[in-house]
Amino acid sequence: MLCRMRNGFRLRSSGTAVSTLTRPSKPGAAIWDYSNQMGSSMISRSEFPTDFLTGATWLRVKELEGQQESLLKSVICAFNQLLDLRDLGTGIHSTRLAEWAVRIARKMGLPEADLYQLEVAALLHDIGKIGVPDSILKKEGKLSDEERALMNKHPEYSWSILRLFAGLDKASLYALHHHESYDGSGYPGGLKGTEIPIGSRIVSVIDAYDAMISNRCYRKGLPHEEAVRRLMSSNCTQFDPGVVQAFVEIAEAEVADVFAATGTSPSIAI
Repeated sequence: MLCRMRNGFRLRSSGTAVSTLTRPSKPGAAIWDYSNQMGSSMISRSEFPTDFLTGATWLRVKELEGQQESLLKSVICAFNQLLDLRDLGTGIHSTRLAEWAVRIARKMGLPEADLYQLEVAALLHDIGKIGVPDSILKKEGKLSDEERALMNKHPEYSWSILRLFAGLDKASLYALHHHESYDGSGYPGGLKGTEIPIGSRIVSVIDAYDAMISNRCYRKGLPHEEAVRRLMSSNCTQFDPGVVQAFVEIAEAEVADVFAATGTSPSIAI
């Protein structure tokens, strides 16, 4: 099956390169047909035109890039699974956030090129919670000042992990600032308004919404309407009003689709 064509080469699903070049090696010479000559002793390597070698190099570079991309995606998924094992429900919650984040970003007209970083941030914004003790994470009562201070470190822990991966600079910043508030009262940087990265502002809204509607062992999730009302009441204080508006416009129509896409249901305690 033909996958793509570029620089005179077809890439088949098996990864085999099939040249589509047919050209004279010099004026008046016979036509070269490489389609069945790759690796053949009929043509020595020194006789290959320069653009053939360039094409072969390009193929190898693309192969390595594909392997690196595949490895990074596998690591991201593994981290998400690690979150779920560490704190049952967190990985599922993050998967829904990733689905919401992409939908809101498209609603707001963000460039498609930025969606990957946002999706990673939504998936792994809480990866830093692996540095918070279970006694704090799973405590049902109110946290002490010392416990709250340690819990509030988790965005910094998330940033310190994600920033180590090449190409995830934006995602690490989105994770770092997802607990900032629009009025500047959040943490860890006390950023205000548009000082907060747009990805962080999106994750903040959907993180709060998903937490409100999800059942927990110690409380029942809120109805969709009440969760939306609380988001609206925190416009311009905790949340970016533009993000809230974009979310509200799609939430009621798409909430069932989001839960279906992630294999979960609002009625299931997680």
